[in-house]
Amino acid sequence: MAALFRGSRNLLLGGTKHVDLAFVSSRSMASKTPIGFVGLGNMGSPMAKNLLRNGYPVIATDVFPESCKELQDMGAQVVDSPADVAEKADRILTMLPSSPNVIEVYTGPNGILKKVKKGTLLIDSSTIDPAVSREMAVAAEKMGAVFMDAPVSGGVGAASLAKLTFMVGGAEEEYNAAQELLTCMGANVVYCGGVGTGQAAKICNNMLLAIGMIGTAETMNLGIRLGLDPKLLAKILNMSSGRCWSSDTYNPAPGVMEGVPSANNYQGGFGTTLMAKDLGLAQNTATNTKTPIPLGSLAHQIFRVMCARGYANKDFSSVFQFLREEEGQ
Repeated sequence: MAALFRGSRNLLLGGTKHVDLAFVSSRSMASKTPIGFVGLGNMGSPMAKNLLRNGYPVIATDVFPESCKELQDMGAQVVDSPADVAEKADRILTMLPSSPNVIEVYTGPNGILKKVKKGTLLIDSSTIDPAVSREMAVAAEKMGAVFMDAPVSGGVGAASLAKLTFMVGGAEEEYNAAQELLTCMGANVVYCGGVGTGQAAKICNNMLLAIGMIGTAETMNLGIRLGLDPKLLAKILNMSSGRCWSSDTYNPAPGVMEGVPSANNYQGGFGTTLMAKDLGLAQNTATNTKTPIPLGSLAHQIFRVMCARGYANKDFSSVFQFLREEEGQ
């Protein structure tokens, strides 16, 4: 697949200046040198732990120092700022909540690019606007560094088990160096093309995920109202043409599955706020490209309403509970 995207650095970064790839590609031989990690939230923390388990020294920081303690107890070195991370590591991963956070961590007063070393590989696994990824790539290139976007799919469970899917965008010449690290944290690493294409793939995936979850929640709710046992209904769906990830792996109806947020009052998992954010990114990119997304737009509205109704910090599968509560209104 990578061969389909073979091209110059100018093409991949939208015509920006050339970086000495022969210099930066030598990182693939660096092996177990320290890895920087910025952002130790629900996803970043288990990802960084898997790097440690694979023998990589980790230099980490987070805006909330208490988030670093568990990783520090496992042997990671904790520093005060992203700039401090950049001073000590020439391969850095970031996992942050939104586009503004990424801009701040990379270009802010204490940002990575303030002290980044020439040839550093920067991999951002946040889910953000593809245009922001391209902006960060240009800013990094001016400092002699290489930026790649590598958002993930799979959620907290997959992050803990090192079974994430990474969607990678950036210079093809740097893909192998990125892949070395990403395979420590994921089961699938897919090269998508130039900077921003990883984000494009992630946004499309999450739009479908949101639509599918709403459809599954509606279906489970209707079946229950019609007198069907929820476990039986789920079993039938999962051996029929309606089967999907939301029905067979992450069912939103309580009592159907163990080990999923619906079995724990929708705690943990992937927050409704984050899903609303990702759908906002899909809406923005659809508007910019004049692409009709009627179901994506409706899903965005539903998750935004959920955030306003007290579901912001619950897992996005709580749309089932939201629909149940809507019955009486």
